[in-house]
Amino acid sequence: MQTTFLAQQFVPLMFIGLFVLLLTGFPVAFGLAATGLAFGFIGIEAGIFPAAMFQALPLRIFGIMQNDTLLAIPFFTFMGIILERSGMAEDLLETVGQVFGPVRGGVAIAVILVGALLAATTGVVAAAVISMGLISLPVMLRYGYSRTIATGTITASGTLAQAIPPSLVLIVLADQLGRSVGDMYSGALIPGLLLVGLYIAFIVAVAIFKPAMVPALPPEALLFKEDNGASGHRSLLVLVLICAAVGYSWAQVHNGLMTQWLERAVPSAGDEIVILSLTLASLTGLALAIINKVTKLHLLSRLAEQVTFVLMPPLILIFLVLGTIFLGVATPTEGGAMGALGAMILAIGKGRLSFSLTKQALENTAKLASFVLFILIGSTVFSFTFNAADGHIWVEHLFDKIPGGAWGFLVVVNVLVFILGCFIDFFEIAFIVIPLLAPVAEKILPGLVPGMTPDQVMIWFGVIIAMNLQTSFLTPPFGFALFYLRSVAAKFDYKDRVTGQMIPSVKTIEIYKGSIAFIILQLIMVVAVIAFPVLVTGGIEKQESLSSEQIMNQLEMPKTEEAADPTAGMDTGAKTDEPAKAEDDPMKAMLEANEKDAKKKP
Repeated sequence: MQTTFLAQQFVPLMFIGLFVLLLTGFPVAFGLAATGLAFGFIGIEAGIFPAAMFQALPLRIFGIMQNDTLLAIPFFTFMGIILERSGMAEDLLETVGQVFGPVRGGVAIAVILVGALLAATTGVVAAAVISMGLISLPVMLRYGYSRTIATGTITASGTLAQAIPPSLVLIVLADQLGRSVGDMYSGALIPGLLLVGLYIAFIVAVAIFKPAMVPALPPEALLFKEDNGASGHRSLLVLVLICAAVGYSWAQVHNGLMTQWLERAVPSAGDEIVILSLTLASLTGLALAIINKVTKLHLLSRLAEQVTFVLMPPLILIFLVLGTIFLGVATPTEGGAMGALGAMILAIGKGRLSFSLTKQALENTAKLASFVLFILIGSTVFSFTFNAADGHIWVEHLFDKIPGGAWGFLVVVNVLVFILGCFIDFFEIAFIVIPLLAPVAEKILPGLVPGMTPDQVMIWFGVIIAMNLQTSFLTPPFGFALFYLRSVAAKFDYKDRVTGQMIPSVKTIEIYKGSIAFIILQLIMVVAVIAFPVLVTGGIEKQESLSSEQIMNQLEMPKTEEAADPTAGMDTGAKTDEPAKAEDDPMKAMLEANEKDAKKKP
């Protein structure tokens, strides 16, 4: 359908209506569907759309419900809620805090590391921020931490759930961009870990240049001491070195063994080697701790045993889930199901799985999954009408004249996503804004970086957006992580139960100020991912797909001299050198159809 003058006026009105809807906070799912249908009926009356066009809308909605990729969202959500409600966050924060507490900034580093681990298990920002706010904030205030450092560290560490696999944002973006969730996980792994390292480097810099802002815990705050008064760190260091040696040894032989066992034609990916090496190292540490406890050899300190029994089980679960996905043994949906089952097994092992806990986890999972589904249905109804009026062409024309070409497009898109993140939820951005930008990105970005395939370019684009969306939880005025911490931070002065001193209340302005440094760090990471695409594409296999013509050439039987021209010497009256038409070649037509379908699937 050619874009008429009326349609050109029609699309901007829809576009403006969309952003008014988003910024006013109107119930998004209902508002999107109602807006799309309203403009659709207006378009039918104005003659822009044929009346029969909306007969395809039910098929679109049923297609959403049949999307297996989206099943990973409730599985990973259920896994995270079970682990969080079974007390894993409390155990981790107490244990890791004891490991790093004796050094300046140690508690803040412990919060960042636990936030990264909770991101890879719970995947829910609210659970991570609230847990760390309840447990770590009183400890940091008790021993004199700067309030901006304390609040900023907690809120920023909670947002790591958006960037580190298995993130719900990455699942949604992979679905909206029509790419593999496994590739999106592989692409986001290194940037997510680098962001954790950037947070830790910031705390270390503060500890060096402003030590009074991040003091160490006093000796009386250490809980897992030996009978002779030793802290037990030496035994823990020996255990870590043994596990590291086992992991390093496996990394050296992984490629050869996996290539032989799985009969691969290509070498193993780097992220796969890292994940499985860490899995084997964690299993080794857990096995040694169990042997030490059962045999009562007392070779490990109390601190080493505590760290092993608290830290290793969730680590092993995460490494197994991600490892099976990276190996290609399981799809993300199957990996999520395995993670949910593993979380229940861990909760049973701790004796904390009850009927009420399971019921709460199922209810919260159903609420989140329903929210996502209805947002997606509403956005589909809206985008159906928007694209029918050639809205995607209109959006493309908005960006094709931007100075800087493809680089200018990336800058403008990231500025737009950052600004929208100040006001609306990341699900709304992912389901509503990204589908409008994805077709433009597919046309503009390929060829921007030499050597990158179109699939790698779109995975790179998705990871950039995911890192940018992470800032939406910290940016005022509606940074959700800021409100989560505000809900559990002390609103009035209180008497500390350990020191007996009066601790002033935490002010909202202190929480907002604390987020500024970490917003800057996140934006630095966004710039780094844009400037160095290899951070994303380094872990993704470059798969060059064959065209239908190339496949047909490979399927052709080799010609011999005798059979080269069976009609030689015969006058058939037909030209044999004309290429066969696609419609006369069912094999070629089938291959072309399969190629088109493959591009649409994630």
